[in-house]
Amino acid sequence: MYRYVPCLLITALLGITNTVIASNPSLTEPSSSGEIPVTTSSEVARTAFLQARDALEMTRSADAEALLNQAIEQDPTFALAYLYKAYLFTSLADWRKNMDLAVANKDRCSPGEQLLIDMRMTYPVNDAAKRFALTRKLVNTYPGSARALLILADQIIQRRDVTKARDLMRQALEIAPDFVPAHNALSVSYMTDQPQNLTIAADHARQMIKHRPDEPIGHIALGDIYRAENKLEASRTSYVNATEINPRDDRAFGKKGHINTFLGNYDQAREDYRIAQQIAKGNLKVVWANYGVFTFLYAGDITSALDAWNRLLTDLLQMNLSEPQLLRARINVLGNRATAAMHYGLLSIAEHALKERTEYQLQRFDTLQSANMKRNFQTGQAIWEGTLAAYQGDYTKAIERAEHNARLQEPSSNPRKLDRYHRLRGDIHLMQKQYDLAIEHYQKASNNSIRVQYGLALSHQGAGNHEASQRLLKQIAGYNFNTLQYALIRAHAIERTR
Repeated sequence: MYRYVPCLLITALLGITNTVIASNPSLTEPSSSGEIPVTTSSEVARTAFLQARDALEMTRSADAEALLNQAIEQDPTFALAYLYKAYLFTSLADWRKNMDLAVANKDRCSPGEQLLIDMRMTYPVNDAAKRFALTRKLVNTYPGSARALLILADQIIQRRDVTKARDLMRQALEIAPDFVPAHNALSVSYMTDQPQNLTIAADHARQMIKHRPDEPIGHIALGDIYRAENKLEASRTSYVNATEINPRDDRAFGKKGHINTFLGNYDQAREDYRIAQQIAKGNLKVVWANYGVFTFLYAGDITSALDAWNRLLTDLLQMNLSEPQLLRARINVLGNRATAAMHYGLLSIAEHALKERTEYQLQRFDTLQSANMKRNFQTGQAIWEGTLAAYQGDYTKAIERAEHNARLQEPSSNPRKLDRYHRLRGDIHLMQKQYDLAIEHYQKASNNSIRVQYGLALSHQGAGNHEASQRLLKQIAGYNFNTLQYALIRAHAIERTR
């Protein structure tokens, strides 16, 4: 899928809605539309797939999964349905199973569907160059496909050509002015990518509301933009509107939890997250539970946060998670616990959490056949080990681990493969008070990372570049988007702007 469909791991919706195709223009695509064909022997399966695709594009992943299952039940050779099931994977085994079925039935498909499957198969081998070439071929084959243009825009944005990516998104809207995913893409881009323009972002969010008033997605997007503008009460109103449109949308309650967090209403935020967790399915329950723990970090209470993560590790057993989901959840919780402990200098706690996390990671990857996936695991481990070494003051080991990460990444064609390497090197040099070197590495890392921006601000401050430091700190203080790293630095950033 494209980047601008919000992360499926935080967008599931419990319960199935009865979508009426005739009332939804995005589900009716005449052959003259130029869209990528949907190949199936069953009209019932096709209808279920189109409903599923719409649900996925409206970020209702649980609806999408149930409808895809219906489509596959009607046509067990439906390759595109298996591909979309793979988009919703909950484990590597689940992904592999559905991709194997998509590949096995690929010859029954149109050239466009085959390209989509081939593109997805570039991820295990981390071949970004081949993926980009296949995406360009998709657009050349279907120049009238709004979806193909969005997929290419996603690849272009990963090459940091924001202007070209936005042009492609606008081309998609020229083809289909009511195509909500394209409005969503532009809204997200103008909110998060440089150069930002929150007015344009809001215009596209309102277009989403206009074209799909029955869906929370536009209200959630508008709430996000108000957050970026630091209009917290207006943001809260938008999220409340989303909960009223669909009281079974866990995202709407989770986003309301975010805004209550930033308003300092921590008890209210925890209740919002509790409701979101209750509605959500699978690993999404863990996602919202983690956000509940973050509220303690925003309040500066690391002891309560660590206690809450300990309880969560026990509570995971009551969440009806599959074994792969449970393993993934443990890895996530332990990683969060280790990161927070390192930030607060509780290094023995961090070391113990990382040791447990590594053991679970090894269990998860024990059955992997792909050398590339194993290499990805090793690159991640190098970053974790280097980060802990840096906090422990062992900068020689930290740099060695960072360089090991870079060497492992050499076969990858991903243009952003060294983002984490440069962030770690920036952190190491900042801790050593080698501010110019820190700035050099942070500027090569992802500029969308709030933690990188904070490290860059502190490095500028240490180097005496006070104007640059204050500009970054003020941006961070009004960031208002909820991540673990932001929970750890927000109060410090606000204090440093005073």
